[in-house]
Amino acid sequence: MLIMNLWNSWILYPLIIWSVFWKGMALWRAARLRHLGWYIALLVINTAGIFEIIYLIATNKQYNEI
Repeated sequence: MLIMNLWNSWILYPLIIWSVFWKGMALWRAARLRHLGWYIALLVINTAGIFEIIYLIATNKQYNEI
């Protein structure tokens, strides 16, 4: 049981850090671009960073124009 909990923490903690980093980047960009719908969607939907990375790539050109 102890080994299983230790194994889960080795997977879970880096995944949490990864997800929070990408969510923060995407939320920052959505706020800067005033995309309220995207901001709410990014805040609610948890996909371990995948949805956030797709949003960042899709809005890269628009963000660089500011």
